[in-house]
Amino acid sequence: MMSVMKRRSTTPVSITSKRGLATKAVVISAVALMTITVPAGVFLRSAYADHFDDQIQAIQEQRDQYDAKAAQLSQKADTLANKKAILQNQADAIQAQINQSQAKYNKLQADIAKNQKLIEQTKQSLGQTIAMMYVDDSTSPLELLASSTNIGDYIDQQTYRSTIRDSLVQKIDQINVLKKKLEKQQAEVKQVLSDQKAQKATLAEKMGEYNQLISETKNSESAYRALSQKGAAEQKKLREQQQEELAARYAQYGGGNIVYGNGGGGYPTYLANAPQDSIVDPWGMYNRECVSYVAWKVYQKNGSMPYWGNVSANAKDWPSLAAGAGYATGSTPRVGSAGVIYGGPYGHIVWVDSKNDDGTINISQYNYGTPGTFSRMYNVNPNTYDVYIYF
Repeated sequence: MMSVMKRRSTTPVSITSKRGLATKAVVISAVALMTITVPAGVFLRSAYADHFDDQIQAIQEQRDQYDAKAAQLSQKADTLANKKAILQNQADAIQAQINQSQAKYNKLQADIAKNQKLIEQTKQSLGQTIAMMYVDDSTSPLELLASSTNIGDYIDQQTYRSTIRDSLVQKIDQINVLKKKLEKQQAEVKQVLSDQKAQKATLAEKMGEYNQLISETKNSESAYRALSQKGAAEQKKLREQQQEELAARYAQYGGGNIVYGNGGGGYPTYLANAPQDSIVDPWGMYNRECVSYVAWKVYQKNGSMPYWGNVSANAKDWPSLAAGAGYATGSTPRVGSAGVIYGGPYGHIVWVDSKNDDGTINISQYNYGTPGTFSRMYNVNPNTYDVYIYF
């Protein structure tokens, strides 16, 4: 199978080398200056429509790179956002734990305060009891016994005082033990609470980093999309200039009436409906270019079309290639011949559909004015074209 090379109305676009990007800012600013800005002086008024094709295509290829990079950055931003959402879920779970721990800590704090108050109350009761016992102790046992109804009453009073005192002392000891237990639990909960807050702070810091990355990524995405939009504006300007240049050439020789999109000239649907330059036709040329369309017309007429081989078969190269293949050339148009404009570095080629009584011709073509568009032009001055190839 013979190798396939890009043949179109313009010189094939070289593949832009991919270089490592030091920083986003350097990439965006450098690319914006080097590949998007096109000085107006580059486009000479003597050039014709196909002169602009490669520049338009080069910008499109650069725009495709920008769009691809923007899509990658968008996907990266989505991935970062998903990771941040996972961290947020973890932070929410930890916050729920913190809330529980804080509630437990607060309850222990309240219990400790309650027990402390109970200790104070019990100590106060014990003090009152001791004071009363002190008063009683100032009375001699003989006097106490004399004041008692009987010996049993005396013994009961003594036992009661001792029991009350011992009970209060025991109660204070129990409350103190409980207090220490609660304080220990509170210290443990406090440590858990501190650890949980530290975990939350760590997650918050990580989410802050993700927020920064997401912001930077989206800013870079926006910058690339802005470059792509700038490229679109440059393409629009080039297409307008391209149409002006070819229109000036046609006007120089009396012009002609042009109709776009009229029937496609029999050009195969699979080539006509695909994006321009996305398919290589059977003769090694990219679809929806002027050379691809004329190659189809030659095949349609003769049942064959020469394969030009491993050469860059721009439109202006066709006369010499055709002569080498045995086809005659001349300055007079014939129905079923191809008209070639040498102007510009790449040239332009059309198909002569018919001749009129006044000597003007009717032609069909691709890629005149608007890239990749089929058109017919009527009543064209035959001198518009520099040479005709008689297929």
